[in-house]
Amino acid sequence: MATTSSARPAWQRGSLFQFFASVKLAVVLLAVLIIAAIAGTIYESSFDAQVARAYVYGAIWFNFWLLLLAANLTVSALSRWPWRKHHVAFLITHLGIITLLVGSFIGRQLGIEGTMTLFKGEPPSNRLLTQEHQLRVFDLDGIRGYPADFVHRPPTSNHPRDLGMLASGAHLQIVGHVPAVDAKLHPKPLTEGGLPAIHVAVATAMMNQRIDSWLLADHPQHGTFGMGLANIDFKHGVAPTLGATGETDIEETIFAFAKMPEEQVNRTVAGGSTGAKVRLQEPRNGDKGRISIALNGVERDFNVAEIVGREVPVEGTPFTLRIESYWPDLKIENGKLSNASEQPNNPAIVARIRGRAVPVAPPADPHGTSAPQSAPGLPPAMNAGNAAQNHLTIFVADDGAFSYELTSRKNGRSTGRLTPNIALPTGWADWQLTLDQSLPHAEEAMEFSPAPADRMTGDVPDALRLRLEQNGNVSELWAPSGWQVTLPTTPSPTRVSYGWRMIQLPIAIELQDFEVKRNEGSDAPAGFKSTLRVRTAEGQAATGSCWMNNPFSFPGEWWHTWTGRTFKISQASWNPENLGQSTIQILRDPGWLLKWIGSLVIVTGVFMLFYVPQFRRPARKAAPVSSPEFIATSNR
Repeated sequence: MATTSSARPAWQRGSLFQFFASVKLAVVLLAVLIIAAIAGTIYESSFDAQVARAYVYGAIWFNFWLLLLAANLTVSALSRWPWRKHHVAFLITHLGIITLLVGSFIGRQLGIEGTMTLFKGEPPSNRLLTQEHQLRVFDLDGIRGYPADFVHRPPTSNHPRDLGMLASGAHLQIVGHVPAVDAKLHPKPLTEGGLPAIHVAVATAMMNQRIDSWLLADHPQHGTFGMGLANIDFKHGVAPTLGATGETDIEETIFAFAKMPEEQVNRTVAGGSTGAKVRLQEPRNGDKGRISIALNGVERDFNVAEIVGREVPVEGTPFTLRIESYWPDLKIENGKLSNASEQPNNPAIVARIRGRAVPVAPPADPHGTSAPQSAPGLPPAMNAGNAAQNHLTIFVADDGAFSYELTSRKNGRSTGRLTPNIALPTGWADWQLTLDQSLPHAEEAMEFSPAPADRMTGDVPDALRLRLEQNGNVSELWAPSGWQVTLPTTPSPTRVSYGWRMIQLPIAIELQDFEVKRNEGSDAPAGFKSTLRVRTAEGQAATGSCWMNNPFSFPGEWWHTWTGRTFKISQASWNPENLGQSTIQILRDPGWLLKWIGSLVIVTGVFMLFYVPQFRRPARKAAPVSSPEFIATSNR
């Protein structure tokens, strides 16, 4: 006969106990966990594992829900006390679920998982990168690490993440997070030492665009500025082949058209380009028209008829001007230039400019010897097929003077003096370069700013916004992922870095070899394998290999494996451009055995519950509805 509810122990009759033992609570808990698992799977497939971990698996509410489930299972098992034979399968199933949850909790709290990139020939490494962000503060009293994963609810100025007081007495807070930042060099001036620094601006009127950048002389990272169209370098020294004054003999021809006064075809015959702009005006009253020439900031006007075949000086400049050929009605037939008529329907000229000066744009031939010559009276020859890459090198001499060596696809190579705040035509379309700032002594410093939406890619680092308050002074700065920045604390600055959390393992791993197997008859990789050497501080060592779906475990003894003290090393990725590099994944899960045991116990309990009659609840005999015994019977 079953016992009545009044016969239960007092600790089973409490409202709190009955709440946790409720089947309704179990249904709600399991339903929410199922929905959460579905949401986590969607997040991971749509975004990545970090987002799924932030919103579901690593969230506080998810851990709390698992704790509620464990409490529900435990109290539900206790509610059957005193236990009988038909409770065995039920209790075993609940015990298996609880064991599985405990193993999962131990693995989440005490386990290790991350990646390590190794290079062949380098010393062993014990630094493991995890999939968790951390802000590291190198304070006066040591290094402190603060969790810094802000995929969900990032801090703001109104709701900052308070990191407390530093050893210097400064108060540190995180007041913002952005998914991407741009980094720009902005050197700090020094009284002596350091490196020379210049700020250059490259602008085009045609596209209404301006690009600027700081450069440090001979710096391995900040000594070059790539603008897509061309590269700009900054070095110590003097431009090669540049004379004491930079002056050289220059000869240039310009093909100009009255119908297209803004268009001209330049060809430098010797030395470089004058930078002249020639405009041919329409003929009037039966004359041949006039030309205006803008040269060295001076503009002069000439009658075409007076200087055809005659060389005249351009006042205010060291150059002379001569009209080599004139066509009143230009036409091109079979590749030759001729007149369609004597009427001024399409006037054109070839002007030749000569003089000794500093060139302002490249000559036509990068080698100075192979430029094709134009026959007298013909337009300048085009040699774009032999032109070199677009490149500009700026030199700074010991006395602070600037010079340049310029190469363009269109005009070739030239050298000259570079005057600050004076635009230099580059020959890259209509781009002009201006050196507008210079520092004789400077040190490297970076400025960071949130990147626009179109630059939020995986190649651009995210960043934290830090606020520092000390002695009433408040300052804010960005700390990008992978960078180390300096906080202006007193008496000495404090360094901070933001990035993946790093763990120092008790083992050190060395990459001895990396192999890539190719499919027969092609270069397509069929698989790749890393040969590793693992050492401990106690002198224990082992060598093994790992490849896809074949991990290498260390230590390999069975008792280490069964107790969860083994490091499981798997092949994660490789770099096709560097076959001496390998990325491995390292996993250590001290709760794995409890997970396996829990899973086995669950299967055993379910099997006993449904397939072993001895452990089933005995069938109850029918009783009259009015029987007091039936009414008082408890389903135990």
